[in-house]
Amino acid sequence: MSLKCHPMYGLFSLCAACCLLAGLGCQRQEAKQANDSSTPARKTPSKTVDRPEVASRPSEPPVLLPEQDLKGGWITLFDGQTLFGLQTAEAPAWSVDSQSKSIVFNGDGPSILRTSTPFANYVLRLEFRQGDAFEGGILLNADSQSADASEDVYEVTISSDPKSSPTGSLRGRKNASRAPKSPVGQDWQSLEVRVDQGHIVVKCGGSQVVDYMAPQPIPRGAIGVRAKSGKIALRNLHLKPLGLTSLFNGRDLSGWKTYPEMSCVFSVTQDGLLNVKNVAGGSGQLETEKSFGDFILQLECITHAPNLNSGVFFRCLPGEKMNGYESQINNGFRDGDRTQPVDCGTGGIFRRQDARRVVADDQKWFYKTLVADGPHVAVWVNGYQVTDWVDTRKPHANPRKGLRLEPGTIMLQGHDPPPDVSFRNLRAAELPKRSIPE
Repeated sequence: MSLKCHPMYGLFSLCAACCLLAGLGCQRQEAKQANDSSTPARKTPSKTVDRPEVASRPSEPPVLLPEQDLKGGWITLFDGQTLFGLQTAEAPAWSVDSQSKSIVFNGDGPSILRTSTPFANYVLRLEFRQGDAFEGGILLNADSQSADASEDVYEVTISSDPKSSPTGSLRGRKNASRAPKSPVGQDWQSLEVRVDQGHIVVKCGGSQVVDYMAPQPIPRGAIGVRAKSGKIALRNLHLKPLGLTSLFNGRDLSGWKTYPEMSCVFSVTQDGLLNVKNVAGGSGQLETEKSFGDFILQLECITHAPNLNSGVFFRCLPGEKMNGYESQINNGFRDGDRTQPVDCGTGGIFRRQDARRVVADDQKWFYKTLVADGPHVAVWVNGYQVTDWVDTRKPHANPRKGLRLEPGTIMLQGHDPPPDVSFRNLRAAELPKRSIPE
């Protein structure tokens, strides 16, 4: 008997057809779900690409800095919700108090909590509330985990004993000119420190208590908290980088290399903005004449329509087509959830680490700060840190293919149409070389 004549053949054929239709239906449903977002995503390339890392994503919206602070270049070192961007070898000793939005040290010391990002010249401000037995301080330009306060770090003391080392002193260097009030319990105290090429000015409660010039300045390093004993809480840790120089004069494209053969046109508007438009389909780029290795970059950007895509490339191979790391500009997010960015999200490192939250909005000016230090890259959008990424790939001349530590140019991207994006207040500074080899 042939198979087609077998009495079960019809049943087998019916089952096979049902399975095929079910499979096609699942594929259509998956495709629909993948495209069901508040903003359309970029088409997926046909070739296999690296999957980006996913950073820690708090569910609650952050409290952002006021517009005046953002215009001044301020960023936050603590988001009030998580320890993202901070690191310690004694994690159980530190926690976040959601009610006061503060970092809390529980007294189980000694311990150091520090930023994963180094800084060089800056103004740091914060508030602290100390216990009656706390001893420790704020570390500045800490270039090693086991920092010596008299040699490889500046430490501003916070002390319950004003006789030994009053709060606001530079430990091992200069005592505060007067002992500020050091209340314990419920009272928050303010601390502000300016570090500028070895010149350090400390203010406690708005009053200057230290003015010191280091004979051998410590060029750069992390910012941290050293806790020796007792308890302390800290909040509103804000930083303003100093010493950045302008990359764009607001009049012409001096200092930049244009690529007229590409599809995008970069121009300076009557309002002094750097604008990019796509006129012929395809992409384009504008490249700095200067190269940057380890550096800090700040800029302001606006997308003039919804769902636009651009980017800031860095450590690029000069003269080549956007062969560099990319800090994405794309304000889209899925299903009304800002923790689900479209196409990496503004501030994400494209194909490496998605932004943990989309903070910026289309058609509104936003502020971006980028710090590249060796294999480590951190990005803030509107003062809020969205990425904290380390490139662990093998070295390669092209950052698209591997780790690049060598200096390279900065490029502004004009993406496929219809880009209409403007920039202003672009400024940058090279980070000085480390004083202590890693």
